[in-house]
Amino acid sequence: MPALLWCGLVGTAGFVLTFLVDGATRPGYRPTYHAVSALATGDRGWVQTTNFLACGVLITLGGVGVGDATGSLLLGAAIVVWGLALVASGVWSMDPVRGYPPGTPAGDPEELSRAHDLHDKAGVVVFLALPVSAAIAAFVLDGAWRWLSVAAAVLTVALLALFVRAWERDAPGTGVVQRAMIITGWVWLGGLCLHLLT
Repeated sequence: MPALLWCGLVGTAGFVLTFLVDGATRPGYRPTYHAVSALATGDRGWVQTTNFLACGVLITLGGVGVGDATGSLLLGAAIVVWGLALVASGVWSMDPVRGYPPGTPAGDPEELSRAHDLHDKAGVVVFLALPVSAAIAAFVLDGAWRWLSVAAAVLTVALLALFVRAWERDAPGTGVVQRAMIITGWVWLGGLCLHLLT
């Protein structure tokens, strides 16, 4: 189903381009420090919320396309879970934390809302489904894409571990590590969709 693979390609590219441009132009937002999800707060929060929802749906449809094109129900299902968790990340937004939006105190509040908790849980699913999808693909695909999938799985797991540590330490480069992880995973999936289209 080529149309579904196009959905996956547009969803991955659109998600990354949106948060890069929005983050670079948002007053008071520091892309090197703040998490991508923080863009869903503040006056322009609707931009990232829409990004989560729209691109999550497109990636979900892309997962169906990948499963059909590869003949692997398991790979398709893993990507569908990734997309649906991205949608959930848009349904529930994180709380204002760590100085963003402007006027928010530094650090984390003593108590976080239920929406923030659900957003975090959805994020865990997204960031685990990402390397799991790549690992499954390594067994399903052959040639160069087998090794590209292995590399994506290993790299995203390593970057996830670095991101968790950076977040817990409130490190200045937290945003850089998270963006590296997201871009690695999303480029892998977008590239796979393009490969299957051609």
